[in-house]
Amino acid sequence: MALHLYSLTVDARDHRALARWWADVLGWRIGYEDEHECEVLPPEASPDPVDETATWLARRTMLSFVPVPEGKTVKNRLHIDLAPHIDQDRDAEIEALLAKGATRAAVGQDDDEVTWTVLADPEGNEFCVLSSRDR
Repeated sequence: MALHLYSLTVDARDHRALARWWADVLGWRIGYEDEHECEVLPPEASPDPVDETATWLARRTMLSFVPVPEGKTVKNRLHIDLAPHIDQDRDAEIEALLAKGATRAAVGQDDDEVTWTVLADPEGNEFCVLSSRDR
């Protein structure tokens, strides 16, 4: 048996604004939006139904943002890792994220010993920018 990792859901004070922020950062798009949820989809994602299991399991995961009344209070138990390609300038990508509203986050890492940078989105959710990758 195999299940499809359908979505990663993020609680947000302003679910619409945070969904738009992540869509911009990832180059994705808003696939669905209402007062209860915003779905952020990869650009190639199709809204069409899928009839076969193999195709279903191969679909990309989406991000889902749901409204909650409370703000974030503790470090995430689950976080997103972003990675630039080896052809990209990692430092420039981090600067672009900071210019879009991300902030640097200290979660106990020693910046001299790790190969990633911890940032937080506009609502304080931590995510990492890893070293450049080719796979």
